[in-house]
Amino acid sequence: MTQFDNREKAFESKYAHDQELQFKVMARRNKLLGRWAAEQMGLTGDAVAQYAIEVVKSDFQEAGDHDVFRKVKADLDAKQVAVTEYRLRKEMDDLMMVAKQQIADEVA
Repeated sequence: MTQFDNREKAFESKYAHDQELQFKVMARRNKLLGRWAAEQMGLTGDAVAQYAIEVVKSDFQEAGDHDVFRKVKADLDAKQVAVTEYRLRKEMDDLMMVAKQQIADEVA
């Protein structure tokens, strides 16, 4: 195997690893968001965990955050919880940072 082949294989491996980490971070963020939204809606016990799973699953509908945002916003609105779009997006951003740190701590 040539040095070029070794470098190519290393880049491919790093890319796959980075993609896996990004997936884990997004799933963690969505789980945290689900727990936050469940708390806002007054859910307790197993309902919190179940709702968090629903939010994680909602991210598989389309690329990006739009599917998760729409689900959580619609659910909050249905429960008549007054959360602005700005507040929800801010929470998503804040929880992304928390998720990144949690995953980094687990990997290290």
